[in-house]
Amino acid sequence: MTAPFNLARFHSLLKTRAFGRNFIFEPSVGSTMDVARDAALRGAAEGTVAAADEQTSGRGRLGRTWVTPPAVNLASTLVLRPPHSVLRDIAMMTPLAICHAIQEVAGVRPDIKWPNDVQIGGKKVAGILIESDLSDERRQFVLIGAGINVNFDPREYEEIRDIATSLRVETGRDADREALLASYLAHFERLYEEAKAGESIRDRWRERLITIGQQVRAVWPGGSAEGLAEDVDSSGALLVRQADGTAVTVEAGDVTLRA
Repeated sequence: MTAPFNLARFHSLLKTRAFGRNFIFEPSVGSTMDVARDAALRGAAEGTVAAADEQTSGRGRLGRTWVTPPAVNLASTLVLRPPHSVLRDIAMMTPLAICHAIQEVAGVRPDIKWPNDVQIGGKKVAGILIESDLSDERRQFVLIGAGINVNFDPREYEEIRDIATSLRVETGRDADREALLASYLAHFERLYEEAKAGESIRDRWRERLITIGQQVRAVWPGGSAEGLAEDVDSSGALLVRQADGTAVTVEAGDVTLRA
């Protein structure tokens, strides 16, 4: 069943101090990242969220597209103006907040494939795109784009049917989009405040990583590595032990699990 996003219900469920209190909603946009960027450049407060029932030009990591059909998924972008002390934690807390929200609302436990793909049963259920403008200290911001496959069937899309899933596919029932977004923002705000207070996010993020202990192939601009994903370091970089015994630290890139 598809139904437009219910703004009144979402606001009644929102239990945050700041995240989502300034809420920009459009039935259809090219990308919520672009809407949020425009708002941030105009001085939008931290915690501002841009969301839409449909994205016609949604994008993911490494230039990929992100499918957001009308009224079935969640597409949102959160505006942060973080202190430098938590910048490296943002990529960890974002998928962790999504995992907590999915588990709370849909009753299934997702995992994280390094660095921040949220998966259920080895298939992607949520994707994250993080962009920033830190050039001007007076108006610097970080944008957290999150797309969650909620009530659509990715099996209807040839390009993603083998790699994606949704909460409806996994549970056999529709999930509550308004409750899911409210829960995600509440968990994110809590993790963000904890990180600003000096608490570690890494260990909780690491517990969800399915990548550690797996044979992987990592590809990044100008290089690649294959081997055993041994661990992550304090900054969240992936440590890969190659067949010749050498260790490679992967700070960013695309990682695939190998059989």
